[in-house]
Amino acid sequence: MSNAPPSAASPVDWVMLVSLSLIWGGSFVASEVALAGFTPLSLVTFRVAAGAAVLVPLAYLLRSPLPGFGTRLNRKVWLHIAGLAILSNALPFNLLTWAQTHVTAGYAGVSMAAMPLFVLPLAHVFVPGERMTRRRAVGFVIGFCGVAILFGPAAFATSDDPSEGLARVACLAAALCYACGSIVTRLSPPAPMAAFSAGSLLIAAIVLIPVAFAVETPLALRPDQGEWGAALFLAALPTGGAALLLVTLIRRAGPPFLSLVNYMVPVWAAVFGAVLLDEDLSWTFAGALGLILLGVGYAQGLILRARPV
Repeated sequence: MSNAPPSAASPVDWVMLVSLSLIWGGSFVASEVALAGFTPLSLVTFRVAAGAAVLVPLAYLLRSPLPGFGTRLNRKVWLHIAGLAILSNALPFNLLTWAQTHVTAGYAGVSMAAMPLFVLPLAHVFVPGERMTRRRAVGFVIGFCGVAILFGPAAFATSDDPSEGLARVACLAAALCYACGSIVTRLSPPAPMAAFSAGSLLIAAIVLIPVAFAVETPLALRPDQGEWGAALFLAALPTGGAALLLVTLIRRAGPPFLSLVNYMVPVWAAVFGAVLLDEDLSWTFAGALGLILLGVGYAQGLILRARPV
């Protein structure tokens, strides 16, 4: 996490950004397929453990080893890594995967558009220099209206599932977790991003593996080939591969450019859900997504940038 100013985004950076949004957008469909043979907790545990098994040795190969514990600074870095592990891996992965047993992949994906809206007030309070300007406040209000519509009963036709409402809350709670995780990462002392990502997956795996074996019997599960394929996709691309793309983009083009992925992931999630899983999209759903993206875009200065406010 260097403080050096990144270079301007190049066509290669845009290709990587779109690729990252495709990977993350497709993760919701892959989760829905894998959940036919896995329990939510077992799927998340496999995804995180497999990702850690790849990223930790890769970090060393890239000469980005995990920090030690010998200095106060390194111990502080590990506290931030642990915060990222819980807030951006263990908790939101479980919340979203469980929620997808009760809501569609498209709904789960679009709910992630609320994440930048949660970041705005959190950054205002916790991150020096990130004050809530009038532009950001207006964008927050617009986007919050979209979240309210998305959360409401008209966003998708309600089912007879009594847990559907709680699952919608879980989706937004996951978005809040991701927002908190981004603040934790932002406030961390300088550390190699590859080591930071690998360490967070390692800690998440250390937490989840004993929990999974304590409350379930993961080894008794018998997923078929398609379900194993979806689980391996989740581990390889949305968990391990996406972390490497994220690191590369932050180094090449900077965090503000990377944040643009939040506008693309919900769209791909909805499209993949409709095309691959035959999920219905309502006009209310489209309106909610539009308001969320309008609010985030306005708050970030991507819309009506004529003069600062």
